[in-house]
Amino acid sequence: MSAETAKKRKSLKKRLVRLVMLLVVLGLGVGAFYLFALPTLSAGATTTYDSYTALRGTISNSLSFSGNVSVKDNITYTASSAATVRQILVSDGQEVEAGERLMRLSNGETIKAGFAGEVNQILVEEGDEVASGAELIQVVDFDNMEVSMRVDEYQIGQLSVGQECQVTVTALEETFDSTISHINRISASGGSTAYYTVTASLNPTEAVLPGMQVTVTIPQEEATDAIILNKDALSFTVNNSAFVLVQNESGEMEQKQVEIGVDNDNYVEIVSGLEEGDTVYALAEETSSSGGLSGLMSMFGGGGGAPAGMGGAPSDMGGGFGGAERGNRQQGGFGGQAPGRN
Repeated sequence: MSAETAKKRKSLKKRLVRLVMLLVVLGLGVGAFYLFALPTLSAGATTTYDSYTALRGTISNSLSFSGNVSVKDNITYTASSAATVRQILVSDGQEVEAGERLMRLSNGETIKAGFAGEVNQILVEEGDEVASGAELIQVVDFDNMEVSMRVDEYQIGQLSVGQECQVTVTALEETFDSTISHINRISASGGSTAYYTVTASLNPTEAVLPGMQVTVTIPQEEATDAIILNKDALSFTVNNSAFVLVQNESGEMEQKQVEIGVDNDNYVEIVSGLEEGDTVYALAEETSSSGGLSGLMSMFGGGGGAPAGMGGAPSDMGGGFGGAERGNRQQGGFGGQAPGRN
């Protein structure tokens, strides 16, 4: 064996020794990470859940539109020809019947009420000279009014004449039962979205005046004696299937499919999948605190205190229907005994 060959073998042997040592060091490092560093990092990460309780009750939804009050019958009577006002037979605010005489003119004309209502305004005095077409007296029916609202093309198909609704006068906070009396099927707008004028009848109190703003509510679906759940407790798959999170016997979170029915802005009917009193959870937030990193640095000579682990499974805290809605938030540490997400 030549001296050059012996030299090469000796160099290769040194390289192999170095490689083995490097692998041993790497193995020890990986083992130390999993034994000491990973639990320390995991102790700083928490998952927070909100808890909700399924309750039994009634749930409904509705359509809502803005509108204003207007009068059905409103006539301002005028002179048919030039004349002198001879006699005024009524006074401001007086209730009159259909056919009742209101005023006499010198040309022989007698002004009569065309419908039952109230004298809202007398525009002349006895002895006044008036021209043809001059306004004389106004009669308004304040007992039978109506509400007009604009409905867009996407919702007009859900309305029909005779449909029950409720009219709430905003300024007075008074609500009246009503029905839809007319739907104008010719669009009242020229924009990209068509709007239609819908009218509802209204028999108001004396405090309700023409021009007041109202909200018209039209009931749609309703479920009685149903299982009801706060909508915040629901999650959905990519296929739009609804599910909730429940805690299994081992304290971990798992998905449970539910079938939903009637819903409104806050709650939803659970057709199947839950019973009254069941507690479910929804993911509130996932956080990674600095405690784990500080603990890791302290292991290798850096500053920082020991990490504080967040342990324990969430307790059963229920949400309420129509009252307290959201339960307490619960925390669990990743890699610990607290519930994890499946």
